Amino acid sequence: MPAASTAIQLALPAQVPAIAPAAPATAPVADTTTATVTPAQVEEQIAYPTLAAAVADQSIRSDAGEDLRCLAGAIYFEARGEPLSGQLAVAEVILNRTRSHRFGGSACEVITQKGQFSFVRGGRMPAAPSNDDWRTAMAVAKVALKDAWESDAANALYFNHRRAGHANGVRVASIGNHVFYR
Repeated sequence: MPAASTAIQLALPAQVPAIAPAAPATAPVADTTTATVTPAQVEEQIAYPTLAAAVADQSIRSDAGEDLRCLAGAIYFEARGEPLSGQLAVAEVILNRTRSHRFGGSACEVITQKGQFSFVRGGRMPAAPSNDDWRTAMAVAKVALKDAWESDAANALYFNHRRAGHANGVRVASIGNHVFYR
C-alpha cells in the first residue's frame, strides 16, 4: 500500500506527472541536508501517485529471481491486454494463494499447480517473448511483490474471464475482462 512521504522526492519518468500533497502554510520545513536515510527507510517512504508511476519506476534486471519470473509469466499470459489494475489483481490472486499455503508455497508452485492456469502445460510455463508487454508484466510483478500499490482484488483467491460465467465465492472486484472472487 502506498505510504505518505514528505522527506523524499520521487523522480518519475517525464510522461508520468508527479503529484505532491500541498503543505499547510505554517508547516515547519525540515533540514534534510544532514539527515541520514537508510535504504530500508527510503523503500518504506516511497509513495506513488498512480499505479502507472509505480510500474514505470521498476527496474528490470536480467537476473530476476524465479518467483518474479513466474509471477510475471502469469501476468503476461493471463492479463497482458488488461489495464494495469487488472494485471496487478491477477498477481494479487497468485500472491494470496501463496500466503494461504493451500495452493503452494511459492508463486511458481501456485502457477504450475495442475489445472489452475490454462497456459501451463505439463507443469511448465511457456517462454515469454522479450517485448514491451513482458517488460510491463515484470514491472507489475515487482510492484505486487513489493506491495507498492493496493490492488482492488486484495482479498481475492480466484478469478476467471468475464465470459466464463460466475464462479463460486464472494465477488471482490471486476477489472477489465476478469472477475475476482474470494
